[in-house]
Amino acid sequence: MDNIAKRLLQRLVRRIPSQMLKTTLDKWSRLSAAQRQSVDYTESKWALTEKLLAICEENELTVKHIAELEMIHVIENPNLGMWYTFQLMDPEDDAHSVELTQFKEQFKSHLSELINHVSVKIKKHTDEAVWIRIAWGDAFSRPNHLKPTYVVHYLQTPYVFVTSLTSKQKPLLSQALVLSTRYQAIKDANLHGRKLTAIRDLLMKQYLQVFPTRFPSPLAEGNQAVSNLHIEKEQAGSAANRQQMACEAFGDGALPQLQSAVYKLETKFRDHTNKTMTERGEPFRCVVKFASTNLLESLRHSASSGVTSTPVTPLLSSVPLKGKNYFVITDNGPGPLSQM
Repeated sequence: MDNIAKRLLQRLVRRIPSQMLKTTLDKWSRLSAAQRQSVDYTESKWALTEKLLAICEENELTVKHIAELEMIHVIENPNLGMWYTFQLMDPEDDAHSVELTQFKEQFKSHLSELINHVSVKIKKHTDEAVWIRIAWGDAFSRPNHLKPTYVVHYLQTPYVFVTSLTSKQKPLLSQALVLSTRYQAIKDANLHGRKLTAIRDLLMKQYLQVFPTRFPSPLAEGNQAVSNLHIEKEQAGSAANRQQMACEAFGDGALPQLQSAVYKLETKFRDHTNKTMTERGEPFRCVVKFASTNLLESLRHSASSGVTSTPVTPLLSSVPLKGKNYFVITDNGPGPLSQM
């Protein structure tokens, strides 16, 4: 094993909890049953690392084998980094007929043409997702397996999810994806988060939704107390109406766990009493960020409980409706961001 392989294995053992390490090694299948049984998972991480280094040395494993172990861990634990979404545009006639084997061959071929030193590993997951691990190099250096990019793409859909991608690598990945999927362009989908499953479900509409109606009707009222029937009936009706409108905006079920939504304001300052600001050539700019461990659930609760007014403003309901959590608001209304 070279130094990079050793460093990658050491980092993996430190990162993977001891109680998960056994399952991960079993799925790796690079160690024999006897070798796996010889590992004592109750030992310290230092002792575990030394043991596994010795076994890998004995098996003459390389950095590509250790990268497979990392890929298994990332696939099983996809919520460890920040994921960004992109959407392929303008499919060609045969875009929906691209199969896994064809995609793998073409993606590796196109990326290798764009950059001299690159290592690509592609694996199909049980949920039909195609996982891609890319270790980038350049004209003068070998692929850096310590800083890989991960890409998740669902074939026959236009959606791509990416983590750990630099601005220098972005155009290379874009071109390889466009050519291998038979699309003509790719753009930023303006959606990001730490939970891959959440942004996937939001973008691909894979969660329970209730679509808005033009004239919402209150939910059925429960049993009314008799102390002051008219007041309590009115309050119950208002509460039911807020609940109805909250559900119409955000759905009536479990919501994808987004952590944030960002609104970037770029508009002219309008105040006839302040000519200095009004006559400025540059637009007035500010950024508003909403953050929560489960932002959509928090917004729904705030609307149904009366903390925020109803009907829900389109600025907030656009998050689940459009599958985005980054908006640029201009004088012409919310606008898309630049392409990838």
